[in-house]
Amino acid sequence: MIIMSIELFGLEDIPLIDGDSDISQIIKQAIEKQGCGLNHGDVVLIAETLISKAEDNFIHLDDLELSAFAMELAYKSGKDPRLVEAILNESNEIVRIGPNFIITETKQGFVCANAGIDESNVGDGLATPMPKDADKSAREIREYLEDEFGEEIAVIITDTQGRAFRFGAIGTAIGCSGISPIWKRVGEKDLYGRELETTEIATCDELSAAASLIMGQADEGLPVVIIRGFDSFDILRNPDSNIKPVLMPKEADVFRK
Repeated sequence: MIIMSIELFGLEDIPLIDGDSDISQIIKQAIEKQGCGLNHGDVVLIAETLISKAEDNFIHLDDLELSAFAMELAYKSGKDPRLVEAILNESNEIVRIGPNFIITETKQGFVCANAGIDESNVGDGLATPMPKDADKSAREIREYLEDEFGEEIAVIITDTQGRAFRFGAIGTAIGCSGISPIWKRVGEKDLYGRELETTEIATCDELSAAASLIMGQADEGLPVVIIRGFDSFDILRNPDSNIKPVLMPKEADVFRK
């Protein structure tokens, strides 16, 4: 009998990050201190707030000039007008508004609540938007760690997002490097020999959701997780990958027509 398994562990001793932090070097030092090294096929998953902080990508809410439209949306949604102004600044389009939620398409192309702006784990009056280019950040970190440890790995930048038609949020990939975010299995056979016709797996999202169990959402302090033993790494290995294949074009999204 073949037993399939993977290992997940968080990196301890990741310090509080600011705009002067070299996140690649910090991760390297944490790996060395923990003594876990990096193996071929390891997937390093990093919380997006860590990236935004390291890139000094903060929103100073009290410095925002509030528009009449932001005040109107704040009244409709019940949200802080400062946060609403920040959401508008980070969005291409408003998709839906309701009690305590504003769904938008972000400048990066993601459809999510509050334009992906995070007010947790930052100082008072601050918020972090999504990284400007999470794919670029993932690539730079991956290339640095591969050079330092001499192993082929993948890096995924994760966010916590809600899902349509379900309560609760899960870890979601917003940037990747070294691994294809979609595993197209069309043409393979199922257990009964039938050919798969439409099956595409959002593998980076699945890995992000798994890592979120370790990262947590409160004061766990484990924003970097390593997944080891992911058997399909070599199948999905792609040094030129990015997150774009998971983003559904508006014209294909039946709920936005």
